[in-house]
Amino acid sequence: MKLIVLLCTLYVASFGELIRFKLTKENSIFQNLVATGNFETISLLSQPGIKRAEEGNADVALSNFMNAQYFGEVSLGTPPQPFKVLFDTGSSNLWVPSSHCGLLNIACRTHRRYKDSDSSTFVKNGTDFSIQYGTGSLTGYISQDTLIMGGISVKNQLFAEAIKEPGYTFVAAKFDGILGMGFPSIAVTGATPPFNNMIAQGLVEKPMFAFWLNRNPDDKNGGELTLGGMDPDHYTGNITWTTVIMSAYWEFAVDEITYGTESMCSGGCKAIADTGTSMMTGPKEHVDRIVEMAGATSASGVNMIDCTKVADLPTFTFTIGGRKFPLTPEQYILKVSELGQTVCLLGMIGMDIPAPAGPLWILGDVFQGPYYTVYDFGNARVGFADAA
Repeated sequence: MKLIVLLCTLYVASFGELIRFKLTKENSIFQNLVATGNFETISLLSQPGIKRAEEGNADVALSNFMNAQYFGEVSLGTPPQPFKVLFDTGSSNLWVPSSHCGLLNIACRTHRRYKDSDSSTFVKNGTDFSIQYGTGSLTGYISQDTLIMGGISVKNQLFAEAIKEPGYTFVAAKFDGILGMGFPSIAVTGATPPFNNMIAQGLVEKPMFAFWLNRNPDDKNGGELTLGGMDPDHYTGNITWTTVIMSAYWEFAVDEITYGTESMCSGGCKAIADTGTSMMTGPKEHVDRIVEMAGATSASGVNMIDCTKVADLPTFTFTIGGRKFPLTPEQYILKVSELGQTVCLLGMIGMDIPAPAGPLWILGDVFQGPYYTVYDFGNARVGFADAA
């Protein structure tokens, strides 16, 4: 099974006022690095860091964008200028490369760029914008224009034009920019996030969105993002809801985490649902213990498992809202195949996030693939159900 990135192709269908994005599959930066044995680069790009809203009100855990999963086509301006963006529930700003970036900004020059002079609805703002990533600071300035998302026009959307993009990740990224879907409190410069503008402008039926990821690697249908509600065709049973405990990112309480019979979360802990990564992360001491119990070996911080022993590994179980959400070894081990060879990797890295934000577990695609995930702004809660 190949590790994949999901490229979201625009598709709008009528389901009440539900707006749908179809997801399709594409290889990731991570897969390419593993296939070439470039584990040192993987380790460098996976270093713990903080994605800081420097002008906002909180720190946000760094998403592992080389494993980015959710891409979608949106447009800015009149006439529309298209951009491929990463839907990131771990941040709250929309940014795209600017046509005013420098000639030596390779990340900018190899992606689509916003040109304000081509848009009749552009409004100059000019406020400085900066987010600190693990590989450096992304800088630029705020502009205003019409955002088209799912065929819906969002008026007066504030977004950042990126002038400087740091590190290899943004050069090799399959996306042009990032569309944050976290809470407004962590938005740099206080710019209202796109989905919250959609809510305020009455463009969606319900103040919620949901992700369904198709984990079948042989199916061309990669999954679906819905805006304005949930799609009952993509989950079974009841939704288990858990209250957001801090309205910054989608953070909630976890009752217990066990690997086999060993507890990793005695007395409860905190986690966030983050679509900015396909991996899971946890406090380093716990992840190191999981690596030891799984018999994994590390190459520059990448934890590899003997593929013949995957079926014998323990179940990884998260208890959330009183319900157990088990992950089988086949679900939390990533299989990367290239040129007839398969490498098995533990779908988790250790990351120590300091207090008061941490310690924190981050649940990316490894968890959200098996479990349909609903983000409900109206009731400040996250919901999980068995994916169909």
